[in-house]
Amino acid sequence: MMINVLEYLEETAKRLPNKPAFVSAKAQYTYAELETVAKSVGTAIVRQSPHRNEPVAVYLEKDARAIAAFMGILYSGNYYLPIDVDMPIERAGLIAEVAKPQVVITDAKHREAAASIAPAASVLLFEEMNDLRLNDTEALWKIRNEMIDMDPAYVLFTSGSTGVPKGVVITHQSIIDYTEWVANTFGISEDDSFGNQAPFYFDNSILDIYTGLKCGATVYIIPKLCFAFPVSLIKYLDDNKITTIFFVPSALCNLAKLGMVEKTELPHLKRILFCGEVMPNKYLNMWRKQLPNVQYANLYGPTEITDVCTAYIIDREFADDEDLPIGKACRNTGIILITDDNKEAEQGEIGEICVRGRSLALGYFGDFSKSSEAFVQNPTNDKYRDIIYKTGDLGKYNDRGELLYLGRKDYQIKHMGHRIELGEIETAAGVVDGVETCACVYDDQKGRIVLFYSGPAESALIREVLATKLPDYMIPNIMKQIDCFPYNANGKIDRKVLKTTL
Repeated sequence: MMINVLEYLEETAKRLPNKPAFVSAKAQYTYAELETVAKSVGTAIVRQSPHRNEPVAVYLEKDARAIAAFMGILYSGNYYLPIDVDMPIERAGLIAEVAKPQVVITDAKHREAAASIAPAASVLLFEEMNDLRLNDTEALWKIRNEMIDMDPAYVLFTSGSTGVPKGVVITHQSIIDYTEWVANTFGISEDDSFGNQAPFYFDNSILDIYTGLKCGATVYIIPKLCFAFPVSLIKYLDDNKITTIFFVPSALCNLAKLGMVEKTELPHLKRILFCGEVMPNKYLNMWRKQLPNVQYANLYGPTEITDVCTAYIIDREFADDEDLPIGKACRNTGIILITDDNKEAEQGEIGEICVRGRSLALGYFGDFSKSSEAFVQNPTNDKYRDIIYKTGDLGKYNDRGELLYLGRKDYQIKHMGHRIELGEIETAAGVVDGVETCACVYDDQKGRIVLFYSGPAESALIREVLATKLPDYMIPNIMKQIDCFPYNANGKIDRKVLKTTL
């Protein structure tokens, strides 16, 4: 039985020592090189700090060196905390203030910033640890023998409602469970190559990193600039013979909006996976028409359950205005829909999506109060301890037994005496000719539904189409045409920013 995710690296390094593991513009490693560098980083951390099961921050640009730092931290018996170098210093400082890392790994370029973010931490330079090629085999082995699968592997910080970021703590056990499911479900092998889009502080990156390590696939870390120049992105995927991409829907939609899909061939591409927000069928259908032999899968899950808890491998045609299911629970994962009165939802009834299983996080770093609000006893079980995670998302099952995502509980509003899902309005508006992207927010002060949209469509046309699909009380009171949408660091539409423009 696997206990530690480092076993993926070590077993693959024995089997495929010279196979490229992670490739980026500034650095790349074979599997053997990655193991060597990681052990050097781990040894340096052990010599610097005797602590175990503590967060070690990584303040590096998104490249292969960061992966080596992550693995090195795991060798030291600690868990990694990625902090984005492009993040505002104030936010990075808030994260460090919550996590209080004793060690920060960075490079000479970012040394000063790293020291300012975590002034109480020891700052270690990656290039120095890499050059020394240290390997205290005895110390690292002793640490490994004392570790268990419930030890943390990483902590990722997400936005907090109070303005203070929340740190989600994920174990080795959870990553292993997830990785085994991904590899088996999608048939990943050493012949595959991933095109990584997700930032390393975003949980979608976990699929690329650990499935690659397990299977011996090569992970190509796509330069950020490629996503600003779609022609470059398509060329990068083609040149590197990428077989698998796991993108946020916005990235796929942008390529479709810019007319790139019709010009795309990508003969090596086998799988397009997406997760993180709703994927409009309007744009998915463009991809499916152009690349009909590719496997498409809609994945769903919050950071608190190790990235993904349900999946739908697309097996039939959908109209542009249909809802795309998020499918069924992943292996060894339980999904329960809980109603407002703490009962399990009946077939077709809406409930909050709640998750149980090995995938659950240990909770929020240093915040037992917030953890106890989100990770709770299953209200349908009064026989034994049965913890579920309340996602805050609403869902229901269709007649095929597939789960449908209906939006956030906090996107559900009360307007003119009616309970309304803003996501339903977005789905209806999104298929109107001339609407490229849209998002709904609610103006609490004035009691108005506001639809933001980009594209050449006239608001009168949108209103006319919506009137044929929605009841009067769901028709947006205000429609605002904008040139471009604000996106957060994970590539999702930032509705909080939109609300500030009301």
